[in-house]
This record gives sequence, C-alpha cells and structure tokens, in this order.
Amino acid sequence: MWLPYSRISNQGFTPFPKIYILAAFFTFSITAHGQSLYFPPLSGNTWQTVSPTELGWCAEQLDSVYAYLEETDTKGFIILHNGRIAAERYFGSFNEDSPWYWASAGKTLTAFLVGQAQQEGLLDINQPTSTYLGPGWTNLPPDKEALITVRHQLTMSTGLDDGVPDNFCTLPACLEYKADAGTRWAYHNAPYTLLTNVLGSATGQGLNPYFNSRIRNRIGMNGLWIQQDYNEVYFSNTRSMARFGLLIQNRGVWAADTLLRDAAYFDAMVNTSQPLNQSYGYLWWLNGKASFRLPGLQINFPGPLVANAPADLIAGLGLNDQKVYVIPSLNMVVVRLGESAGTPAAAASSFDNILWGKLMQVFCNVSNTSSAGNTGVRLRIVPNPTTGQTWIEIPDPARNFDLVVRDKSGRLLFVQSNRQELDLQSLPAGVYFITVRQEGFRRTQRLVKQ
Repeated sequence: MWLPYSRISNQGFTPFPKIYILAAFFTFSITAHGQSLYFPPLSGNTWQTVSPTELGWCAEQLDSVYAYLEETDTKGFIILHNGRIAAERYFGSFNEDSPWYWASAGKTLTAFLVGQAQQEGLLDINQPTSTYLGPGWTNLPPDKEALITVRHQLTMSTGLDDGVPDNFCTLPACLEYKADAGTRWAYHNAPYTLLTNVLGSATGQGLNPYFNSRIRNRIGMNGLWIQQDYNEVYFSNTRSMARFGLLIQNRGVWAADTLLRDAAYFDAMVNTSQPLNQSYGYLWWLNGKASFRLPGLQINFPGPLVANAPADLIAGLGLNDQKVYVIPSLNMVVVRLGESAGTPAAAASSFDNILWGKLMQVFCNVSNTSSAGNTGVRLRIVPNPTTGQTWIEIPDPARNFDLVVRDKSGRLLFVQSNRQELDLQSLPAGVYFITVRQEGFRRTQRLVKQ
C-alpha cells in the first residue's frame, strides 16, 4: 500500500510504503500503580482490549467523541488504559496499518533519543552545541554561539531569531542572533532540527539506524524518518504512536526492557525546563501549569494549556493536530492523527480543549489508583443524585484529603480539604465529577445534581 504524504509546511507529496517490523512475539504484563500494565507483542496485530463499560466509563458518551473526531477530519484515534485498547476508531479508508506523519509530535521521539545518547556517554546536553556541530554552525559571533547548549535546543531557548523568513532553514546564514541563549523562549524549528545533526555527530549513525535500534524495534513500532527539505519527519501508524505513549507512561520502560535508565533526564524532560514557558519540557508540552506560551508569540497566557484535561497530562503536539497525550494519573494514552482540526494549526489548538471536554464526559467513573491496596475501591456518594447536600465516604478520613469538584467538561470548580460533606446548592443542575485526592489514593466518581 502506498499513501501520499499530506502537505506539511510548504512541502510536496512523497509516497510512503507500508512498513513491517520483524520482532520476537511475546506478551508481557507487570503491576503498575496497583493495576496490571499490559505491553502488546513486538510483532503482529495482537493487542489486548478492555471495554469502556468494564472501566466504569459512560460509554454512551463515546458516540459524541467519535462524531467530533469525524467532523474534524480525524484519521486514526486510540485510547489505551493500562496499555490495553479501550477505544479505537479509524475514518474513511484509513485503518490500523495506515501510515501518517507525526509532524512536531515527533519532537518527543528526538527528546527521548537524546536522553538515551547521553546515558550511553555519547553526548552531554550541557555542552555547547558547537562541540558536536563545530564552530560556525550559526551566523552568530563566536562568543554568542558558544552560549548555546544542546539543552537550549531541547527547551526552545537558544536565543536564535525565529522571525527570519524561513525558520525551518538550518543553514548558518539563517541562524541569526536575537538574544543570549537561555533568556528567550521561542518555538523555533531550525535549532530543534539540528538535534538530528548533533545525534549523528555524537553517535556516528544516521537517524533511522540509531532510532530503530534504540526505540522502534524494542517496543514494536513501525515507521521511518523521512527527509522533507530541512526537516526529518516521522511516519508510522496510529498504534505505533500509542506504543510510544505507553513507553512514556511507564517512564521509559517497555515490559522487562529499560530503554531510558536516566531517571533525572526523564523527569527533566516531562517537567518545566526553563522559567520562560512553564508549559514546556524537553520538546514535550505540559498541562496544569500556571501559564503557557504558544509558538510565534512572546506573551504568556494565564492558566493551563488544556483547561479541560487532567493537570498531569503531557503531550506531543504536531502541525494539523497530530497528538499523543499521556496521562499518568489515569493510566491512559490518547492518540489522534489526521488533518487540521482546530486553530491555530500548530501545537496546541482549540481542538485539544474541545476533545478533552468530551473525553471527560466519557471518563465518568475514572479509576486511577496509585497503590495496590486500593484496587477495587470505589467512592460512595450519598445521596447521588442529590439536590445540593451530599456526603463522600472515604476509606481513611482520618488522613488529610482533598475533594476536587469539576463540571462535566472537566473544568475545575473548587477544591475542599478534610471535610466530607459537600455543598453543591449554589451549582446548577447537571453532571459533576468528584475526585478524592489522598496520599496513595485517588478516585473520581460521577455525581448528578438535580
């Protein structure tokens, strides 16, 4: 099968072959957060599933999600819960084997690969980029160029001018000074793209061979990096993106295979990496922060990146709404591939918030245990439905706890501490989600206000 490449930036069309990975067949499950974490075999299409009904979700709400996905030119969509497929849908002629581009969501692959190269002693992200690319890789004076490190490339804080006519251009003449490295955050593709050159210099291998041996073949992905003008763009099927999300959910470990042993690097990758944009790690977007900055803008917007989504969501976000979302607290990975679905068409768009508003209606009785002793424990809310006053029965109310109240779109309404009585009289009739947060315990339950 051959699939024409949809236009990314100002690029043309490239045929892409269907790719198969030959790997050993095995199934593996481990216990994570008190629940069985499943890893699909490295080859073939076998993949365990779990029904939304088994998970206690409001399964009927998935129809609204699927309708929205179809309206927004989605091609492939998956929800994993503890590694098992809880929902999967393809549109048009697209299917589970159809390849598609990741666009900038593929930056997350590069971030992980850089961490692996560092743990192998092949590079140091705190070293100047010129250590690997040689002097003169920019158009900057030598002293200013020397300030730029590999870490600045990972965090979008090189100080290079993103306002040049072509900010994808990686030629030295296109890499101009705007500010000292580390003093300005700007979503600039050229310095990111040059991480490929850094990896090549450090490892002595091309991107595909190094990536295949370090990530793709070890987790059963398919796919290929394809050169498009100045960019290396990753293509794979939807399930391959889900596999990578599962690897991230399990902190760089696939079944018994630890791909990224450097816990400090992993933590830095998925947390705020600099003070200029709190919602950006090492090429990963972060939710739940006090503010965020978007590509092409030099202003910070207050509030989280995706208001309707869980606060601990991290995401790979690509042009035309290529998405891989990882939500550790819910033990979930959500993937969307397709055409542009929102505005702006790059990174975070209106699509993210609308989709998550609908998904939170699906996850009506979310179970996100963080310790084995809580397996099977459900919240008891009395009465439910309620006309205003209700009581939340908690397994261990003697310990400190919070009650988090959200509306049906997942929007935070208020947090109440160490008090089990809940007063919703001031809220309109409707569906709400009550989350109990306590050390070693987290549960969400649906509540109806009449």
